Amino acid sequence: MLYAVIPAGGSGTRLWPLSRADHPKFLHPLTGSAASLLQATVRRLAPLAPMDRTYVVTGAAHAAAVARQLPSLPEAHILVEPSPRDSCAAIGLAAAVIAQRDPAAVMGSFAADHLIQDGDRFCDVLREAVAGAEQGLLMTVGITPTRPETGYGYLRSGDRLGTGPIRRVEEFTEKPAYDLAVRYVESGHHFWNASIFVWRVDVFLAELARQQPQLHAGLVTIAQAWDTPRRAAVLGDVWPSLPKISVDYAVMEGAAAAGRVGTVPGDFGWTDVGDFHTLGTVLPDAGEGAVVVGAPDGEEKPGVLLHDSSGLVVVPHSGRLVAALGVHDLVVVDTPDVVLICPRDRAQDVKKLVDLLKERGEHTYL
Repeated sequence: MLYAVIPAGGSGTRLWPLSRADHPKFLHPLTGSAASLLQATVRRLAPLAPMDRTYVVTGAAHAAAVARQLPSLPEAHILVEPSPRDSCAAIGLAAAVIAQRDPAAVMGSFAADHLIQDGDRFCDVLREAVAGAEQGLLMTVGITPTRPETGYGYLRSGDRLGTGPIRRVEEFTEKPAYDLAVRYVESGHHFWNASIFVWRVDVFLAELARQQPQLHAGLVTIAQAWDTPRRAAVLGDVWPSLPKISVDYAVMEGAAAAGRVGTVPGDFGWTDVGDFHTLGTVLPDAGEGAVVVGAPDGEEKPGVLLHDSSGLVVVPHSGRLVAALGVHDLVVVDTPDVVLICPRDRAQDVKKLVDLLKERGEHTYL
């Protein structure tokens, strides 16, 4: 049995204006069905991690929405972080709390905003990762790269460990330049880092203590108070002092250099839903030259009229009709207060608009 930890944070700025600070992307149904990304994540993990072994780490602003979307999740399994401290604090908090309750636990960390096409294969890969974790390795799931993607991290695999699929991870590289990404893809020894991790909680916490003693000490202090009346006071005192750093930089890079990280290949149709162009590549075409985001399978596509157009990603979320004539390869997002139009090959740059709004102080649109 696996404990599943789902960090559900961030505002998904490259999916603005659909994704907002008060309703981020993991709460949206972007899966081609009525399920939100968060709900789909929990459902695909159900064969390995029932609800009483599932934890969600989220911010105070989203805790109520998480509880509404996951009514079967025990209230005590929604771990609310007072402020964002990046992924290591979020994942480490869950590891420390689980360790207080079950010191021998194996946990996995799974982002709330990924799409997986083959759920059965996904579970098979996780079982292989659990086997590596039980041997004391910090396990990752590596995705075979299909293109030189500069927005993902990469891990370089080494020799097999035993007769199974597990390989040693020799190096982590975060978001390389394009030329380097090309070499990684051509080498055949590099995987995309899918941010799917599996480990024994005691092994992870020991590695965290070795590399990040301040962060480790703070999280253990918080976890010891978590199930007591002192939780709020300790959280308020300790949490703001925790280093703000990703788990990749804080733990995994150093652990890989020390030979403590393993990986299994995870070719199960993984997609990181990072921008509207990506959504356009994984969701089904509406049949009229567009992918329409937000309409479940089998339902009529809402509010879209197209003629002589192709390659569009349309998000009709205002109630207005979105009509397009003679245009190609565009993203069109229509919300009640913002309309976004951009070329699909500039979808990654939507974040720059969010940055401009922050600079101008126009937080109403964020």
